[in-house]
Amino acid sequence: MKQTKFNSKTLLFMLFLLCCLAGCKTSRKAETSKLLESARYLSSKVKLTVPTKDAVFTVNGTMKLISGERMQLSFLMPIIRTEVARMEVTPEEILLVDRMGKRYVRATRKELKDVLPKKADFAHLEKILFDASKPDGKKDLSGKELGIPSLEKGKVELSNFSNDSFSLTPTELSSKYTQVELNEILEMLMSL
Repeated sequence: MKQTKFNSKTLLFMLFLLCCLAGCKTSRKAETSKLLESARYLSSKVKLTVPTKDAVFTVNGTMKLISGERMQLSFLMPIIRTEVARMEVTPEEILLVDRMGKRYVRATRKELKDVLPKKADFAHLEKILFDASKPDGKKDLSGKELGIPSLEKGKVELSNFSNDSFSLTPTELSSKYTQVELNEILEMLMSL
């Protein structure tokens, strides 16, 4: 039971982060387009803090983005630094992986249109991340600022940005992982 609760919270955080990153608005369009033209790679550390029914839960991780192709968020277990969850976003689909429960959800943008904010597309996600990486960029995003009232006290912190190139391969899952339906994950998250 405890492992299921931890897995549910991890997936909730992954969905919350996606909504946060995809739902943020900014007015610095001209600066961002210049930055996007010159930068192809972006990586950072991520700290996600979300209050739950029982306590405040914080998880750290990393973010890697290759412009126009793929973004990966990897959440790590404290102290032993083992990956517990991964979210991979491409222009066409989103993959959520629960490493502890050996489960995953793969959904297209079309399947998620009723779940995600209206501006939740890959280009908007890129823009928010590149904007945050600027010296004057907003690196701390709250649920309230992002228009997610149910997660008003949630917070995403981005830090240690880098534009150095890296290799980012698509996530491949072994037969040990079970694909679950999106609605099954959403029902589980709503019960937290």
